[in-house]
Order: sequence, then C-alpha cells, then structure tokens
Amino acid sequence: MMELSKLMRDLKVILYGDSETEPVAEACAQLTQEFFRENALRLLITRLPELNLETRKNATQVVANLQRQQVQSRLIACDYLENNVDLMDVLITGYENTDMALHYGAMSRECIRHQSVAKYVLESERMKKFFDYIQLPNFDIASDAAATFKELLTRHKSTVSEFLSKNYEWFFAEYNSKLLESTNYITRRQAIKLLGDILLDRSNSTVMIRYVSSRDNLRILMNLLRESSKSIQIEAFHVFKLFVANQNKPPDIVGILVTNRSKLLRLFADFKTEKEDEQFEADKAQVVKKISVLEPKERQ
Repeated sequence: MMELSKLMRDLKVILYGDSETEPVAEACAQLTQEFFRENALRLLITRLPELNLETRKNATQVVANLQRQQVQSRLIACDYLENNVDLMDVLITGYENTDMALHYGAMSRECIRHQSVAKYVLESERMKKFFDYIQLPNFDIASDAAATFKELLTRHKSTVSEFLSKNYEWFFAEYNSKLLESTNYITRRQAIKLLGDILLDRSNSTVMIRYVSSRDNLRILMNLLRESSKSIQIEAFHVFKLFVANQNKPPDIVGILVTNRSKLLRLFADFKTEKEDEQFEADKAQVVKKISVLEPKERQ
C-alpha cells in the first residue's frame, strides 16, 4: 500500500508538476497512452475503496487530469470511456457510499466533460437516482450530487435539449415534486436557480414553451414567489416572467394570472433585489404591465 501511494504521488507530479518542475507535454502524453492501454482506469475506479484517504485524493486528481490530456490531438480518455461506459455506473452509484461519494463525484464531473459520456449518463436509469442523491442527509454529498446534476443538464447543449424533449414527462414530474416542492430550503433554492438556467437557455426553447404552458407548473412557481427567502423569490421571478411573456398562453394560464392579478401586483410593488439591478427592474416593469392588461380568454 505504501508503494502504491508513492506511485500515485509520482503520477500526479508527472501530470501536474510540483514546486520545482512544470509538467512535460511528452511525458504526460506517454503516461496517458500507457494508462488507458493498460486498463488502469478500471482498476483504479473499482479498487478505490481499498486505498487510503491521501491516495484516493491523488487518484481522483490523476483521473481528472487524464480526461483533458490529448495524445496526437485526440482525447483518448473519451475513446476509452465510450468502450467502458459501465464505469460511469460505478461512479454515479458511488453517491450511495459515504466514504467514496466525493471522490467518485469529482471523477464523474470530469468524465462527463465528454459529450458521449454525458449522453450515456443522461439516458441511463442512473439519471433518476439523482433526485434522491440531491436529498441525501449528508450535506456535502448532497451538494456534490447537485453539482454533478447541474453539469449534466447544462454543459452539452444539444444533448441536454434532446434528453429533455424525449424525457419531459417523468423528468419534470420528479423535478417539481422532489426538488421544487422539497421541504429542504437549500434543495429548493438550488433547484429553482437551475430551472431558470435550463429554461432560459436558447437551445431548450421548445421545452421552455411546454413548461410555461402548464397550470401545475405555474402554481408551483407562484408558491415559490411567496417564499420568505429573498433569493428563492428572485430566482422564481426569473422563471415566472417566462409564463407571463409567453405569446400563446393557454386560457387556464391566463385565467390564473387574471384571478391572482391584484395579489401579484401587490407582491411586485415591494419586490426589490438587494443591490440595484436595472435589468431586473426592467423585467419587473414588463411583467407588471403585461399582467395589468390581461383579459380572460375563451376556452377553445
């Protein structure tokens, strides 16, 4: 074990350098080639629980660095993972092991830098597990799972857009009930912020229109607008304004906005950000104006 710890430190120095030396490109390329040729990644991931804490940390940094190393202009880590995608199952389910979760989580985020690997995770059954991992009682592990979840849903635009379109029903049903309506304040705050990031991304415009055409989604957002937490209110507003801005609002959405008009206008009258924010004030003025002139629509 001592020998292994020393070797892991040596690998780390080759890839990162140390106080005296900078990493050498040829040595990094050679190490990367040998590492993946010898199946060392599989060995390291599957045997990580047997290593001591310092060696685990070094191994995590080595794996992270190797994801970015190019050999003859190719990311060979990506090629390797495409042929060994089951390793992602090991990494993601690592959240169920308190001792391994943070090491495996850090490795996962580096591996999903590769689009094909992220696509595999998004389309796997493991994706559903994140809704539970984000709510684990251990704060550090829950936060780490939330960071990986966010990375999966924001890094590769076209893959994310395709995933959300294909899996809209179950994904947003889980997202709403387990995250936006969670009893945990931090879970709600992270979830509403991420929802805004997802829906405001142009590549998800079709999904956004579908989301803001649902009365159940509007009900959840209006509840979040009434939260005592300022940061949740502000993030909820950024999503709520999309319901109001939708040019083709369904009659039941218009009905809810008209019914609650006076409450909403009262709420927005005192609605301010901590620091002055011209864009926020402009958006708020626009929302107030649109709600003020809404007329009920006849149902088709």
